[in-house]
Parts: sequence; C-alpha cells; structure tokens
Amino acid sequence: MSKILIIGAGGVGNVVVKKCAREKQVFSEILLASRTKSKCDKIASEIHEQEVKTAQVDADHVPELISLMREFRPDLVINVALPYQDLTIMDACLQTGTHYLDTANYEPRDVAKFEYKWQWAYYDKFEKTGLMALLGCGFDPGVTGIYTAYALKHHFDTIDYLDIVDCNAGDHGKAFATNFNPEINIREITQKGKYWENGKWIEIDPMSVHMPIDYPNIGPKESYLLYHEELESLVKNIPGIKRARFWMTFSQNYINHLTVLQNVGMTSIEPIDFQGQKIIPLEFLKALLPEPSDLAENYTGETSIGCQIKGKKDGEDRTYYVWNNCKHQDAWKDVRGQGVSYTTGVPAMLGAKMMMTGQWMKPGVFNVEEFDPDPFMKEIGKYGLPWFERIDVPLAFRDYHD
Repeated sequence: MSKILIIGAGGVGNVVVKKCAREKQVFSEILLASRTKSKCDKIASEIHEQEVKTAQVDADHVPELISLMREFRPDLVINVALPYQDLTIMDACLQTGTHYLDTANYEPRDVAKFEYKWQWAYYDKFEKTGLMALLGCGFDPGVTGIYTAYALKHHFDTIDYLDIVDCNAGDHGKAFATNFNPEINIREITQKGKYWENGKWIEIDPMSVHMPIDYPNIGPKESYLLYHEELESLVKNIPGIKRARFWMTFSQNYINHLTVLQNVGMTSIEPIDFQGQKIIPLEFLKALLPEPSDLAENYTGETSIGCQIKGKKDGEDRTYYVWNNCKHQDAWKDVRGQGVSYTTGVPAMLGAKMMMTGQWMKPGVFNVEEFDPDPFMKEIGKYGLPWFERIDVPLAFRDYHD
C-alpha cells in the first residue's frame, strides 16, 4: 500500500491516474495536482474505483512542491508535467524523502537540448538519501528500453544494431495538431537529428533522412530519422551497440504545415517584442493549436512502436523485432484518452507499481533498461499494451553493413 502524487493533468496524466486508481492494492491514496486544479477535478470526477484528491501546484517552484508533498506525504511522485520541471520536482523529492518517476528527460526552457546529464548528476544525492529516481518510464523512452533489455537477456549475447521505430497511423480529423504537448513536440522535431554509430554521435539536418518502413497491421509509412533521448541512455547502459537510431512517422500534411510555420518563425523559442511585451512564438503557437487530450474522442486508427535489433547469439547472426500496436479507439474506451497518451501513461503506472512493490527499487537515479525487464514484460499486456515478437526474420533495414 502506497501513497502517490501525480503531477500533470494533461492527456498522459489522465491515463496515469485512472490506471493507478484501479490498482488499489498498490496505490492506496492518490493526489492529482497541476497548475490548473479544474483539470484535475474533471479527471477525478470520472474515476469511481477510489477517491482521487486534487490540488493546485506550480511545479516551477520548489517551495510550493515541498509544501504540498509535506502535507500529503507521498511515497512516490509520478511526474507527467513538462520536462522543464523535472529538476524542481526532483529537488522537492530530495527535500521530502520521496521517490521519483518521470516519462521524459529534463530540458531547459531557453535551449532545445535533450540530455540526461542534468538528471544523472543527481545520482549521488538520491543514493545518499536512500531514494530512487526512475527516468523515462513512458513508451519511448521507456518500453523501448525495456524491450531492448529483454532482447539482450533472452535473445542475444551482443546487440550490434538497434532501430526504434514509431508510427502513429491515426486520424484525429484536425488540419494540424500534435499528439502530445505542442511546444515539446515541435521543439523535438525541429532540432538537428542525431544517431549513434561506431562510438560517436552523427548529426544530420532536421528531417533530412527518411525512408518507408512497413509497420505491422498498418503497412509502409514514411519514417524520419530523429534524435530521441533513449538513445543516450541505451548506448550508455548496453555497451557494444555499434549503431542506434530512432525513426518516427509524419504525414505529408504535417510536414507541409510544419515547414510553413518554421519559415514564418512560429516555431522559434527566441523571445520577440510584440506590442510592448516579450513573447515566445512557439508558446503562442501552442495556445492556438488543439489540446492533445481533446483529440481523443474522435481519434481513429492505431500506433505501432517497437525495436528492430540485429546482433549475435551463440556466435550466429540474429534479428529480432518486438513491438506493440495500440488503437486510439481502445484507449478512448478504456480511459477516455488517445493512443499516444495511453502508450505513455500505462508504462508510467506500471513502472510506479514495479517500484512500490519492490521489484524495481534501489537508491540512485536509473533508466528503465537498468532493471530486470521480465516482471514488466509479464504484466504490461494485461494493462492494454500487449507485445509481439518476430525472431530471425528480415527487418526493414538493409543497410547494417554500410
């Protein structure tokens, strides 16, 4: 039995709190908090398995976080707020003796830079206080790291090549919208791409490398080579990987809209003067775009996310593909959410369960692939994200020996 504080009441927060509320034997008391309490109240009103308390908190301010945490006394904070707030929440956890979990790595507001170094630097502080921080426990990052650890444990002696492939083949009916926080999404994909090869990082221009990939139950979709944060932790924690890449699908309509917005400066994070005040164009654009959680009701189609891996087992070449497909309609039926939020929120709940039941628990700061993948893989399917695998079959990529 444990008390949890969930910070963030967007699409992912909606999924996390509803899934946690159904696990009363693990999460006996739940507090949902965000900057806008009315969002918390709306989500809580839809939950009938147990009472969910709500509160207002500005996660940018450590004193506010400390005050709330000292009043509620949670065992664990699940952070599904903005990545800008990871460090303030971690600081508050250290001050109050609270374990920590998030789904996305920290990034500073003024620089679109995605690195784990700021959070990894907290390792000694968490270890010395006997606390654990679990980083990146969504789907990607998150399940993709667990998939990779599972592959290494059961199917490989060494992993040489890893390609994480992420497809959203859904249709939300909007002219242009992002599936998670617009500000974070657009910052992520407009930066230079990057991948790991032969012991170093290779940079490419944004969206400059792409190819069609055949996704299960979906078919071929044009997929773009991006940098994604789990690459950093995987090449650190699974030594010997010769190349690690991340691919994501975007429709031509999405690319066209994004190109125009970039060309007119709307994706910039540099402040500009407007009618006597400073505004950040991307923050203004975020205010104009649909709220990702509002896309859920009429979303159709499905996502497909997985890992395509090549390496060696008993001296022989081996290929392995492990993936999940998630229908947006199923996510709506289960928690009144959409598939992208669902695939992030369900693993966050299960990671918290792994921690609170002691299956994943040791002092320090860790990424998910540093723990035994088996108990997580055993349970994830029953929570709505079943996984499938293909062993020693041709993969999408034919260029492993470039």
